[in-house]
Amino acid sequence: MEFTEILGLVAGTLTSAASVPQIVKTTKQKKAAGISPFMFIVLLTGNALWVYYGFRRSDIPIIATNVVALALDTTMLALKWKYN
Repeated sequence: MEFTEILGLVAGTLTSAASVPQIVKTTKQKKAAGISPFMFIVLLTGNALWVYYGFRRSDIPIIATNVVALALDTTMLALKWKYN
């Protein structure tokens, strides 16, 4: 694996992990009143487009990190629905 791929994986992992603290907080507090579902819908759409782009370019770091981000965005939307 070359340096550029490693850099892409690290950058994508950090970006994808950005919603993890919000998911943890929402799960612990069992409240999601202050969460904007529109923000997560926009993120979900953007991440889905990145996955498509990654497949078009055969770019594993883009695909892998954005699939994880899709799962996290979906989780947050489900928590918003559950705890709203």
